Amino acid sequence: MVGTICHQLTDNATPEQMREAGLDARYVDHGLGIYPESAGGIPWSAMGIQSKGDPITDLYENMAAEQKARSTYEYLLDYIDDPDVADPIKFLREREVVHMQRFGEALNYVRDYYNRKRMFYGK
Repeated sequence: MVGTICHQLTDNATPEQMREAGLDARYVDHGLGIYPESAGGIPWSAMGIQSKGDPITDLYENMAAEQKARSTYEYLLDYIDDPDVADPIKFLREREVVHMQRFGEALNYVRDYYNRKRMFYGK
């Protein structure tokens, strides 16, 4: 969704308009194409994805990722005054909150499972 918004905002922009918007270096590297990168220009990489193989650790990691995304959307909203851009960003922000809640519920379920007393029967 964010890529679509960026595309819509820059669709048919001239090189001069890109320069005026401070996007000249980006234009030189990618034209008007959408390229996944951070606001600081760091390209997306799978290196930021964490997995330990432990459900509790991984659920905490997922919850942290949702919170970081939520705060990024909030910071974006500080710069946006166009409702056609702000409304989808608000939707994405709320989606992160819901994801955080669902991961929290899953974490409680996994903890309950691990804390159950178990009986093991031999042959």
